[in-house]
Amino acid sequence: MNDRAIALYRSPLSAISGLAVTGFGQHAVTEAVRPRILPSFAVVLVERGSGWLVTESTGRIEFKAPALFWLFAHRRHSYGPDRDGWDERWALFDGAMVRNFIHLRLIVEDAPLVHLHDVGEVQRLFGTLHTEMLDDTALGQAAAASTLHRIVVRAARQANAPVRQMIGADLAPIIDVLRDRALENLDLAHFAAMQGMSPATLRRKFLAATGLSPKAYQQRLRIDHAKELLATSDLNVEAIALAVGIDDAFYFARLFRDREDCSPTEFRRRHRRS
Repeated sequence: MNDRAIALYRSPLSAISGLAVTGFGQHAVTEAVRPRILPSFAVVLVERGSGWLVTESTGRIEFKAPALFWLFAHRRHSYGPDRDGWDERWALFDGAMVRNFIHLRLIVEDAPLVHLHDVGEVQRLFGTLHTEMLDDTALGQAAAASTLHRIVVRAARQANAPVRQMIGADLAPIIDVLRDRALENLDLAHFAAMQGMSPATLRRKFLAATGLSPKAYQQRLRIDHAKELLATSDLNVEAIALAVGIDDAFYFARLFRDREDCSPTEFRRRHRRS
């Protein structure tokens, strides 16, 4: 790492509210960060060395590089290297999109540390982020936000890789079966028993693999197929509801509106080519 310390701060443009990167830094560190509370979120990439992290939700965690960790806004934390120091890069960020990251468990408060098995990929993204932060324009800020989003996704993939490897082999065929039978009125408890597991185990594994429960996964597939029929066929709403396995057209319309923020008829009007 370059020995020269870098610290850049940017006030976000008022038009950029979804996701904004407000700071970037690069340091060779020997001192710990004393307990503090940040007004925004942060990500810290530790490229060399070892040390510890303390947060309200995890207590003390000791780790070795390469790794990164997330710091949550308005939460007390401290961290620092062992006596040999470490090399770190960091970024500050905030915005409404961060709620989506948390909801989707792409960043997790009770599991903020990510051990990196491919640090080069994340290092390249941090290098790109630095270049974009130097471009203090609307385009530069938008590019930095896009790169921060990619860092979140890449870190989440690496965090989930061991879990996916453990559950993938036995769950992939089950996901395929549920996808193929998504339009049927399945008894999910019976379906779980047919797969040799309890409903709770099926739900837990499904959530880990897809981010959705089996029921939510089935509903998403049904609504996606309904959107296809609305855009490409002349079937009325009642017939489409039946075609995707929902007997009650009023329930179908309510479910559709909850997911798509518009009625089936409004969706058809927006998306039909003629």
